[in-house]
Amino acid sequence: MKKRIMFIFATATLVPFTCVVLLSYHAMSNILSGNLENSVRSNLKQVELAFEGTISNLNHVTQQLAFQGSIGKKVDALLSSGDPFERTVLSEEIHTELNLISFTNPTIGLVMYYSQDDGSFMFNNTIVKEDYEIDGLPLLAEYFRISYFGPHVSNERYNDEFVISALRRMDVSGELDDVYVYVESGFETSHHIFENKVGDFSSYLILDNDKRIAYSDAAAAFPMNDYFDDSGGAGESGMLNGYYWFKSTSNQGWSIVSLIPKDEYNQEKNRWVTQMMYLSILFLAVTLLIAWLLWKMVYIPLHQFNREIKSITQKNTPPRDELATNIPEFDFLIKQLQNMKLQITDLIGEVEQKEKRRADLEVEKLLYQINPHFLMNTLDTAHWLAALNGNKELDKLILSLNKLLYYNLGKRGQASTIREEMDSIKQYLTLQKIRYDFEFDVRIRVDDRALDIEVPRFILQPILENALYHGLDDDGHIQVDVASHEGSIVISVQDNGAGISEEEIEKLLNEQQVEQQRAGMGIGLNYVKRMIDNQYGDQASLDIRSERSKGTTVYLKLPNREVLGIDQSIDRG
Repeated sequence: MKKRIMFIFATATLVPFTCVVLLSYHAMSNILSGNLENSVRSNLKQVELAFEGTISNLNHVTQQLAFQGSIGKKVDALLSSGDPFERTVLSEEIHTELNLISFTNPTIGLVMYYSQDDGSFMFNNTIVKEDYEIDGLPLLAEYFRISYFGPHVSNERYNDEFVISALRRMDVSGELDDVYVYVESGFETSHHIFENKVGDFSSYLILDNDKRIAYSDAAAAFPMNDYFDDSGGAGESGMLNGYYWFKSTSNQGWSIVSLIPKDEYNQEKNRWVTQMMYLSILFLAVTLLIAWLLWKMVYIPLHQFNREIKSITQKNTPPRDELATNIPEFDFLIKQLQNMKLQITDLIGEVEQKEKRRADLEVEKLLYQINPHFLMNTLDTAHWLAALNGNKELDKLILSLNKLLYYNLGKRGQASTIREEMDSIKQYLTLQKIRYDFEFDVRIRVDDRALDIEVPRFILQPILENALYHGLDDDGHIQVDVASHEGSIVISVQDNGAGISEEEIEKLLNEQQVEQQRAGMGIGLNYVKRMIDNQYGDQASLDIRSERSKGTTVYLKLPNREVLGIDQSIDRG
């Protein structure tokens, strides 16, 4: 038992834990990957927007300095003029406006006009390096009349930071057609762009329109001027040279790639896996320890509890003295078992008494069956005596009474048919015509389609009896109609008596049987109403309509179960 407890407890504990670990790893892996990718995508978007903002600003400044702007026109005039005084004035004005542009655009660094033929420059706003280079700068993108370079080391003296630059061709008159405007971004702007990383482990690549690497933070794996191969990726991400890469392409066609080393990318997952391994080992040790303690705590009380159960299963065994297991739950269960044994003994005695009473009821039931049988045999003897003596009226009376009693003493609620109910009514009317000293007429009309439809036994005679007793005087008549209509059987019993009031109708339909018996009327209607409620529920209805001095009509509406396809639920005895 010790091994089983440990095995079951460990299995029941470790299997769910393992499932939770696997599901957690899958969910955690998806979450970490999703969060990291979302973070990288968001970071790339910020860098891309910063680059686009810097390029847009460079474009705006170069446009001001080109021929279309005011400074560009003055530069064109200076280059075309041969008057020294005019050239001096224009030079001063150009310097003033350049200083104003530099002051109003703090994100701009070096600004100058550059001649491509001889490599000379003029109107620079800061000091230019002696070994400055423009033709060899990494081209980022090139459009009509303007080229963007970078990131590259600034051509400004005393500044070795990476910048982005723009070179725009000027529209100048005359023979000087190789003059360009050269503008660099401020080093703080570029530094801010490249500082915006996911972590210290991430790197950036800048690709030109042809996917050539114009700038690389990971030159060992992705040298500058090499072409970036993104064919192995799925869309804008993939893995290359031991790095996970994520790419964002600008509207101008150049791209920014974020590189994350594979080890760094999986670092969180590996750390989580290591923690889960240590936790699993600890969990297993604690589980085995708890299982062993559970066996120590439960085995001995269980053994005592088992002995108590065996003693209870033995008949007529007195309950043992209370056993102390030092575990309240087991002590409570043993006490409950002892109480249960006492209750079972009492229940057995009660069942024996009920069985004895049931046998007595069976005998009484047989007696009730014998008495009507004896009465009918006696009436049958009287019928033959009357027939032998030639007393036809008495013979007819006894024969009708015998048939009526045979039908009416049948089990209430047994299945009958409209045909049988009609035969019972005819026997009943034969007896009543002999009893009453006034003439009355009963007319019966039955739809042939309804004759064999099943209805509860003794359902029509109470309605007819109520009309005969309480509704007729001399020369009265009763109309009984049975019709089949739209899946229902509609039975109406109409008399031409004195009628009854609405209050009396309400009492007949709704008041309890005790009150109706006290009033001497409505007992039969109460039986009919209870019977149809029991057999049909809401599918059947009993309604009474009456007018003073004109008579009363009782309507009984029953469902035709054969037409509706409903299973017969009337007891057929």
